[in-house]
Amino acid sequence: MLTFSSSRRARRRALPLTAIALAGALGLSACGSGDGGSGGRTKVVASFYPMAWLAERIGGDTVKVETLTKPGAEPHDLELTPRQIADVQSADLTLYIKGVQPAVDDAVDKRAKHKSFDAVTAVKTLPAHDLGEEEGHDHADYDPHVWVDPGRMAAIAKGVGDHLATADPDHAADYRTRTDALVKQISALDTAFQDGLKTCKRRTIVTSHAAFGYLADHYGLTQVPIAGVDPNAEPSPKRLAQLTDQVRSSGATTVFTETLVSPKVADALAREAGGVKTAVLDPVEGVKPGSSDDYLSILRHDLDILRPALECS
Repeated sequence: MLTFSSSRRARRRALPLTAIALAGALGLSACGSGDGGSGGRTKVVASFYPMAWLAERIGGDTVKVETLTKPGAEPHDLELTPRQIADVQSADLTLYIKGVQPAVDDAVDKRAKHKSFDAVTAVKTLPAHDLGEEEGHDHADYDPHVWVDPGRMAAIAKGVGDHLATADPDHAADYRTRTDALVKQISALDTAFQDGLKTCKRRTIVTSHAAFGYLADHYGLTQVPIAGVDPNAEPSPKRLAQLTDQVRSSGATTVFTETLVSPKVADALAREAGGVKTAVLDPVEGVKPGSSDDYLSILRHDLDILRPALECS
């Protein structure tokens, strides 16, 4: 039987009030001229990779995008520095997904409430995945991983385009043109998933954490996550025993690990279930430094991984 510590990784606490006060004292009281160090371009702050990718593709040369999460870093772990809090305050537009990064949610609520776009507001959400056990921190009552589904990502892209057009009306037509072009690319990816996963022998995916709920919902799959919203939360021995039974009963051939999360629990689960291998399924939470991949290519690779694992014809 698998045995792991049942301790939970606590949510990182918000910055103390002294740090918040310091951010306000950095001489950044401007409410969005787009000029502070951005060379006259519209200043956009993105919480992490998916939102930065949309901002760059839709904004083009007329925006300067600053990403709060460093390349290759796990976004759920983000803590903001005073300088980053100040950047949120001075930006013309902040793009984020409420429920993924509490520190960003707090900064936006206090400093950029009326010049921000929460991607969750553009789509129909799903309930948070209930694992039947406490993960050690509070989180939203919905699943925040909305970007992993290309169908919903197309709607989010339209929202980004609309908010950029409002923040910078002089270039509104350009933003709308680029939005339309990007939505077509995302929609083509959506079609590829629909066609590629239409006929599969298996429809259960066992994942490192509950990041693929929207993808599963859209394409008729069932997600069985090892951890919930927090990918670093360690499941209890009872949960691991239940997972082993689920893997065996479902006939799953693969336990999916992730690029930015330790695979040790997934590896152990695969060994315990017997005759099960592991493969990387990327939730597109970040891109490693120097990588030439982007949102579209990463998800196409995910589709290539899913099809043989689910024995799709």
